[in-house]
Amino acid sequence: MIIRAARNAFTTSTPSQPFRFQGCLVAKRESLRRRTTRRSSSTHAPHPTIPASTDDKALLTLFDNPRDGFKLSPFSRTGLFGHRSLAHPQGLISLANATYIRAQVLTNRILRARESRDEMFKVVKNLDRLSDMLCGVIDLAELVRNAHPDRAWVDAANTAYETLCEFMNVLNTHVGLYQVLKSVLSDPDIVKSLSPEAHKTALIFWHDFEQSAINLPPDQRDKFVSLSTEILVLGRQFLKDVTALRPPAAIKPSELAGLKDQGMGVRLQLQARFTQRDLMVYPGSLQAQMIMRSAPAEEPRRRVYIAANSSTPEQISVLERLLRTRAELARLVGRESFAHLSLDNKMAKSPDHVHHFLDALMNYTRPYARFALRALSLRKQEHLSTSPFPIIQAWDRDFYCPPEPPAPPMTLPPLTVGTIFMGLSRLFRHLYGITLRPAETAAGEVWHSDVHKLEVVDEEKGIIGWIYADLFARRGKASGAAHYTVRCSRRTDDDDEANDEMPEGAVYDLRESIEFEAIKRHRLPGQDGVYQLPLVVLLCEFTRPTISRGPTELEWQDVKTLFHEMGHAMHSMIGRTEYQNVSGTRCATDFVELPSILMEHFLYSGDVLSLFDVSATSNIRQSINHHEDPCHAIDTYSQILLAALDQTYHSPVALDSSFDSTQAYANLHNTRGLIPYVPGTSFQTQFGHLFSYGATYYSYLFDRAIASRVWRNVFSADPLKRELGEKFKGDVLRYGGGRDPWKMVANILSKPELESGDAEAMREVGQWRIEDEVGSFDRH
Repeated sequence: MIIRAARNAFTTSTPSQPFRFQGCLVAKRESLRRRTTRRSSSTHAPHPTIPASTDDKALLTLFDNPRDGFKLSPFSRTGLFGHRSLAHPQGLISLANATYIRAQVLTNRILRARESRDEMFKVVKNLDRLSDMLCGVIDLAELVRNAHPDRAWVDAANTAYETLCEFMNVLNTHVGLYQVLKSVLSDPDIVKSLSPEAHKTALIFWHDFEQSAINLPPDQRDKFVSLSTEILVLGRQFLKDVTALRPPAAIKPSELAGLKDQGMGVRLQLQARFTQRDLMVYPGSLQAQMIMRSAPAEEPRRRVYIAANSSTPEQISVLERLLRTRAELARLVGRESFAHLSLDNKMAKSPDHVHHFLDALMNYTRPYARFALRALSLRKQEHLSTSPFPIIQAWDRDFYCPPEPPAPPMTLPPLTVGTIFMGLSRLFRHLYGITLRPAETAAGEVWHSDVHKLEVVDEEKGIIGWIYADLFARRGKASGAAHYTVRCSRRTDDDDEANDEMPEGAVYDLRESIEFEAIKRHRLPGQDGVYQLPLVVLLCEFTRPTISRGPTELEWQDVKTLFHEMGHAMHSMIGRTEYQNVSGTRCATDFVELPSILMEHFLYSGDVLSLFDVSATSNIRQSINHHEDPCHAIDTYSQILLAALDQTYHSPVALDSSFDSTQAYANLHNTRGLIPYVPGTSFQTQFGHLFSYGATYYSYLFDRAIASRVWRNVFSADPLKRELGEKFKGDVLRYGGGRDPWKMVANILSKPELESGDAEAMREVGQWRIEDEVGSFDRH
């Protein structure tokens, strides 16, 4: 309830209880396969070129020429993100302790609210303020735990995190707070006084309380806590099993003949000849990847595939116990299944609606996937000289559709990190009147010399937030790409802190917490009130530029990753709300990816690609016709099947004594899949999103479908048009989670019939397909 997660759809960490409100866990790590290919043309009048500005050149220098970029200021010293109290690890622990005390004081104030009519009108604001007070430190600690290279800081972050999460768990099931909120929402005069955003926030708190078994008798609440703890323990073991090393496959030397990979393949053949023994190939190893992609004979590929998708009985048992315990918890709070519990506050609303979406998406994607599968079958027929259209097996996919590095749709200047940030800044200037500007950092402000600070500057309001870019790989740093919302937008001038009364006679040093809050507050030109401005961190693992090698040139997939993450960042920056619980990316799981996926579509516009040209004299506006790999459609269909599997696993069948997760997986593949299930395999124990998503794995597909339609109907004809950017900003981005997402989608697409978000709306989104995947396959 009090601590509501800004999940950004996919989180790297897991709260101590299974609901989204149990932790602020704002890191979003890109782990799903994303491939975006698009055909579009620009027939409108060319946009005027933008000469390279001072900020453009500064971005190039900052990221591409480290010796000439911004240096730490020698004249000032501070702590992390400018907080003087965070100049050393112990400061983070002291901040957590001071925040804990202030949160207790504010909690007591809320509990006494019914003693004063005036205080009752402030309950929703104070609940949100309490949430922000704790989230501000928990989010910071989460970032430090994943990014800071100093072990002392990581240990301090763990301590701070655990201290506040323990208190958070108490608040999440606090009957007194629930009763106060119930009194507020039962008072017509108070409800009438709430703004739509405040009312939305109050309902979020109410819903989260209800999902925490707050109405149950004490013994059942204890059972709820017990089940929640068991889910956490099982989830951790499940995630450990996901990455556990699978047993090797034995490959005979004779089976390595004719490998397409003449590098490692030759070495393996020589090794086998020299030892005269079978090679033991471990799943996930370079040898395994090489065999799956290069071995002409099916048998070694089949054996490696089975080894890679094997599970021990213990691993399967852990997953099935996790699913059963989740189902028991859902029944305890009166829900039919864990899926019903999880989807209450999502766009989908119910498992039935998710099935409507997935069924429609399957029906519209299946012909394209079958067409792609037919292409692979022709390749197999030609390779083996067999009868027409041999069956494509699971171990054939990588061999007949070998991975090729995604490439840009046309010849472009070198795609350096600085060039991409310059292009992003120019794009945001066109769409939103917002630019990115490099800023100096003081000593101690950042956790590594690789971290660069950017001011996000609105042409009318000035600085509206900050992005700290930690983009380069280093030892000990978390892998993958992630977006951390370290600080959310929130209005602060009506906090009424003066009435947060300390207990009589108590003496505490709260300076760290008070200063921590004060430094976050700003008054923007032309805007009423004082706001806490957003601050986000982007983590990537690109190769660091050096003087000898020069700037880092990114692969096309890395460019898409940056665009995706910056979509989240702009959502955080523009989503300016008065309540932090609905700020920016703090919105429904099945809505939060829309802005970031939409950003990927811009990369297939000639107008946008022309912004990468430093001289701004390029005229890259020809029609783009990007060749699409047929395996894209197969992969999309496979992802739809996994979303359907997620729904099955979190349905009531998980409580059936005969429930068998492997059999359920096999049945789904054999009834709705395109490639036959391979007996003896059990991929589900490696499907880590079953824990972090829990009945919401469909979300990414759902947002991809919406983003495809928004791109085609709104932006594709003129992607740099300011009016369109302002429309998207006004209809979607600025509300964060403070408005019904179906209304936002209906407005941006001018389709009022979608506002209800009913079964028909879900079915229609499924019928839109995912056009970035299937656009070039126009034969069924």
